[in-house]
Amino acid sequence: MDVWAIVQRRNRIRKAKGFSRAELKEVDMDPRSAMKLGLPVDSRRRSKHKENVELLRRYLEDLKELEPEDKNIEG
Repeated sequence: MDVWAIVQRRNRIRKAKGFSRAELKEVDMDPRSAMKLGLPVDSRRRSKHKENVELLRRYLEDLKELEPEDKNIEG
């Protein structure tokens, strides 16, 4: 699943280079763990858009659903 942040400027919406630190903080995630998950992070952005926060929340919920239920299976 490709996840891209959006930015708005002059009434135009476009794809951003990554999620801002404020958006990641809103979902209790630091930039390093976001990059480990393959999420793009743009440390220069200062804005926080509610659409991006909701997108991150849905993405993290989908990841939790895809995780195996029992990680400590001994073979």
